[in-house]
Amino acid sequence: MLPIDAAAHSSRWRRRHPCEKAALGLGLTVCAISLPPWPGAVLVAAAALAVLLGPAGVAPRQLWRAWRVPLGFCVTGAVPLLVAVGGPDGFVAFAPGGPVHAGELLLRTSAASLGVLLFAFTTPVSDVLPRLVRAGVPAPVVDVALVMYRISFLLLDGVHRIREAQAARLGHTSRAATWRSLAGLGATAFVRAFDRAQRLHTGLAGRGYDGTLRVLVPQATVSARFLAATAGLLAGIVALTFVLERSVL
Repeated sequence: MLPIDAAAHSSRWRRRHPCEKAALGLGLTVCAISLPPWPGAVLVAAAALAVLLGPAGVAPRQLWRAWRVPLGFCVTGAVPLLVAVGGPDGFVAFAPGGPVHAGELLLRTSAASLGVLLFAFTTPVSDVLPRLVRAGVPAPVVDVALVMYRISFLLLDGVHRIREAQAARLGHTSRAATWRSLAGLGATAFVRAFDRAQRLHTGLAGRGYDGTLRVLVPQATVSARFLAATAGLLAGIVALTFVLERSVL
């Protein structure tokens, strides 16, 4: 199991309804995208961090390990805005207003990623997928997604074991050996994936699979108090953004 999935299953908000956490996390994401980068995105990031490290109970180290990957993509996407290709200043030159645009993009994307991580750290995928059928998603699509989600952990564990076996047999001592080991890893993982899929199909057929996977979904009720607090937080961020923006101007 991935660390973020383990954190979601042990979260303080594990028993809350996914709609509550979706309203909070996705609401913060929408605010980060739609509000002015300064100070809107900064306020969204501060609110998301406060909720993640406070009521949600996410460990700072876990949050950083999960956030640094999307943060790297945010930085990578902002860097090209610093330069302009072609034009009167040469083939490659600093873009007019490039640092401002890059900073705004970095603020928006990094704050939006925190909103998504808030939902991911508090809501296991196994709690969300079965409820999508009630939202109108076709049941076969949900079943395929649920099976792929569960089997992916088995495949990741198999890849990890193969890498350990290759390392124990000195399969990474040189560049040529590393490439051979990588090719063998890919081939073995491909074959195992098909084998597990075939065994899964055989097992489902033996249990009378009729096109629908029936799983137990933890019972949870939507809290009006939580939704009201979420609406108040989002409204406060929007109001404070416009107040600070006017005061700065």
